[in-house]
Amino acid sequence: MLSPPTLCKASSPSFSQREFRASLAMFATGVTIVTARTPAGTLLGLTANSFNSVSLNPPLVLWSLSQSAGSMAALSTGSHYAINILAADQKELAERFASKREDRWKDVLFTDGASGSPLLIGAAATFECFNRSRYEEGDHVIFVGEVERCSHRAGAAPLLYHGGKFYSEHPL
Repeated sequence: MLSPPTLCKASSPSFSQREFRASLAMFATGVTIVTARTPAGTLLGLTANSFNSVSLNPPLVLWSLSQSAGSMAALSTGSHYAINILAADQKELAERFASKREDRWKDVLFTDGASGSPLLIGAAATFECFNRSRYEEGDHVIFVGEVERCSHRAGAAPLLYHGGKFYSEHPL
């Protein structure tokens, strides 16, 4: 049995925000683009590497978004979104959807998922999610999605991100 913690809150950080970011950058992650469509039909998309599995039963995944993000209102109130895990040859898409450019959807190939969320052609995997719950923590909101449909491209190499740079998978 676990004993209760003796402290009521965390102590103040002993590091700078810059050091924290540099330390976080040492964790290699996959790269995703979260996509959705507003009720008016506007396409939304953003690059995120804060993706993780949560549960197999029910099938749940999570990702997080800065509370100051321009797409926060639409994503937090919408019923569905898709998470597209990028393949190694989709670096340009990752950079495009991480930028603030207005024409990020220009010439992007996608199909509509069952809920209308864009599914990127060539993605290593896609997850169509019901927007199940959201949790405000610090300066971000954690989104938990209940996966209604998923698919993957067998043998696709993933796009990876580490230390502020993109990489592709290489077997050891």
